[in-house]
Amino acid sequence: MESAIIWGTGLLVILLIFVPYLVKFKKTQQYHKERKEEAVRLGADRPVAQFPQIDVNRCIGCGACVSACPEGDVLGVVFGKATVINGLKCVGHGKCAEACPVNGITVGLGDISKRDDIPMMNDYNETNIPGLYIAGELGGLALIRNAISQGRMVMEHIAQTLTPETNGAYDVVIIGAGPAGISAALTAKKHNLNALLLDQQGFGGTILQYPRKKLVMTRPIEIPLYGALKKTEYEKEEVLEIWEDIQRRFQLHVKLGEKLQGVDKENGLFRVTTQNRVYIARRVVLALGRRGTPRKLGVPGEDSKKVMYKLIDAEAYRNNHVLIVGGGDSAVEAAMGLARQPGAVVTISYRKEQFFRIKKRNQQRLNAVVAEDKIRLELRSNVVEIREKSVLLSRGGERIELPNDYVFVFAGGEPPFGLLKKIGVKFGDDG
Repeated sequence: MESAIIWGTGLLVILLIFVPYLVKFKKTQQYHKERKEEAVRLGADRPVAQFPQIDVNRCIGCGACVSACPEGDVLGVVFGKATVINGLKCVGHGKCAEACPVNGITVGLGDISKRDDIPMMNDYNETNIPGLYIAGELGGLALIRNAISQGRMVMEHIAQTLTPETNGAYDVVIIGAGPAGISAALTAKKHNLNALLLDQQGFGGTILQYPRKKLVMTRPIEIPLYGALKKTEYEKEEVLEIWEDIQRRFQLHVKLGEKLQGVDKENGLFRVTTQNRVYIARRVVLALGRRGTPRKLGVPGEDSKKVMYKLIDAEAYRNNHVLIVGGGDSAVEAAMGLARQPGAVVTISYRKEQFFRIKKRNQQRLNAVVAEDKIRLELRSNVVEIREKSVLLSRGGERIELPNDYVFVFAGGEPPFGLLKKIGVKFGDDG
């Protein structure tokens, strides 16, 4: 009798511990399963840059990677194995790989043999065209630290393989004055190479288009000749000050307002054609980025002067009705910057039912601002027409007209892949 009581008590304790755990485990599994199905349906599971590659044979389903991800929602555990749920949110911090207790995650591009958005390159980022290199985001890897590292690596390889010549050509022409291009130019200067840095906009690259006070994730990184960036986060303005300091100190040969139109090779030399002139170089580094030309909405009224594709100074839009079109970090950050301005009435129009591609921190901040009625969300909506004093949206068959003074379109850009293919660069899908 006594043994039966002990046995029964032990069973009860086990049930009290195990059953709640089992219930919670099943709920979590179901939650991640539904998230995965929704992400697949919306096309949010497909990554565009580096992403976690999970060895399912090693994975023990502990969820450490899910908790470690600073972006949130990238990973989940489905049927006891980690899986990529929202690949669009992944920017390659690599925290998931660091947290995995069984070394079951690597962060990279995976198999690019069939991808039409990743150029084919060797270990030194040299393309199928000898002497033509790619550095930075154009090659598929996001983050400033990767761009700086690749710019250095590419130029070190060029310096090692380039023999001294005096034929009047530049040793290297670098197209794109962002982090990758600046790093490459600094490394070229370190090796006393005759290098020219071209950009169609300004010194600093894509960062110039970021909203004010945007946080730029870097991780500690060593910039050639300049030194280390030791913090893990820098605001846009801090990074731009670093670029300006680099230009003052090292006097890089830079020409701005030079939009690339083509690159061809003749008698061992490259002809780099911009809208202004032709430059002759022995080597070429493409550090263009992936943003490309801003993507248009294609609606009546989009050619109006009140329609813009980047936000420079949020303070200039006080006491105005502003519509933000888009669902990425740039759109959300611009909206939050505008919402802080006195008298500004800000609306975000996004075609999907939720924001799948934004950082966890931005989602949290946006939720707080929306709760305070400082931003109006029009999800599952599309712009139909931009009028002089209003904008017309479509949402589930319903037409909504909003008072409007300015429209900012953050619908991404048309990547320069067509130009690269015209130059002769091969991609994974070229066979």
